[in-house]
Amino acid sequence: MKILVINGPNLNMLGIREPDIYGGKTYSDLCDMINEHSIKSGIETEIYQSNHEGAIVDKIQDAYGKFDGIVINPAAYTHTSVAILDALKAVSIPTVEVHISDVDKRENFRKISFIRPICKKSIFGKGFNGYIDAVDYLIENYGDNL
Repeated sequence: MKILVINGPNLNMLGIREPDIYGGKTYSDLCDMINEHSIKSGIETEIYQSNHEGAIVDKIQDAYGKFDGIVINPAAYTHTSVAILDALKAVSIPTVEVHISDVDKRENFRKISFIRPICKKSIFGKGFNGYIDAVDYLIENYGDNL
């Protein structure tokens, strides 16, 4: 099984950006955690981060026919991007939405997710472990369908 993990704007600043909300671990720590879990689980993952909406759309489109699942934290684009929603619809790859913080306990605009309707599951407020839960969900629910 191959899973694409996509991270949106400012996630490359983890460890620096609002540590009271996102914690003190870095983006590199997150990638290491995902990669280690993937090796233990016997799957292949590719991790991608961009601060640019169009680059994220291109990456989703490029995933067609190459990946069995997508874990995505669109970050700020969660609340604004119809383009990312449309790209996910186009490729029809099972997708799990992840957010490090509990978006339901933050500003009202963060409670709106344009991509949630297309996602198989949404996980938020579990820190970095949300990514592991998302990978495990895809393995458990779509790993045998290959």
